[in-house]
Amino acid sequence: MTNFLSFPRLFSILLWLAGGLVILFLIAPIVAIVPLSFNAEPFFTYPMPGLSLRWYREFFDSNVWQLALKNSIIVAIFATLLSTFLGTLAAIGLSRPSCPARATLTAILISPMIVPVIVSAVGIYYAFAAVGLLNSLTGLVLAHTALGAPFVVITVTATLASFDHNLMRAASSLGAAPVEATLRIMLPVIAPGVASGALFAFVTSFDEVVIALFIAGSEERTLPRQMWSGVRETLSPTIAAVATLLILFSTLFLATIQWLQRRAERQKIAHRE
Repeated sequence: MTNFLSFPRLFSILLWLAGGLVILFLIAPIVAIVPLSFNAEPFFTYPMPGLSLRWYREFFDSNVWQLALKNSIIVAIFATLLSTFLGTLAAIGLSRPSCPARATLTAILISPMIVPVIVSAVGIYYAFAAVGLLNSLTGLVLAHTALGAPFVVITVTATLASFDHNLMRAASSLGAAPVEATLRIMLPVIAPGVASGALFAFVTSFDEVVIALFIAGSEERTLPRQMWSGVRETLSPTIAAVATLLILFSTLFLATIQWLQRRAERQKIAHRE
């Protein structure tokens, strides 16, 4: 009995209990929405009178919801491609020893993550209004690119911190041009970091609502904006069904990111050995 209640073991039990309570506190609001998506009645009430897939059918049969889903996918894909391309180039440039004002440039590049989104949305609204990019998917893609690129810069920069630049020097001594060495040597090594940044950029674009409220028109509504409008106009369990699908979608993405990070760690260990 004394050994069981020894201080190290008791502390470990209390630590696990506290961790479990924190996790429960964080995920309880998310988990609570899932059963409501199967409610047979058009009310957000517990206990539920019955179960039904009615709201999932309404989501897949509704032209409004499907247009919002289509817009979100299109915008997220193109914003991810642009964010990944620009963010990777920026990270490679920042990783060079000869990069001037590296700290200042890094602060500027990641500023969209620090500045409140509402401030960015107002600035983007006035800037895009001057060039006619309001109420267009192109405007949304460019705005979401600005939000997603910092995630790519951070993840790729972190990956490049463990990159052996002697490999680039060796390739150069063998006659490889800088672009060829980057494409054939550097990019394959840092690919897990690039992929992780791309996934973060995709999720950032897919879940963004504030900027979409400012610059998107009725035909350019994204899924989060349609959910926002649904909450304000007609509170329906269809929103709970969409939220449940987004939870599953986000969980899959997080699992993928974790897998990529573990793969990157294994590659680091392999290169050190």
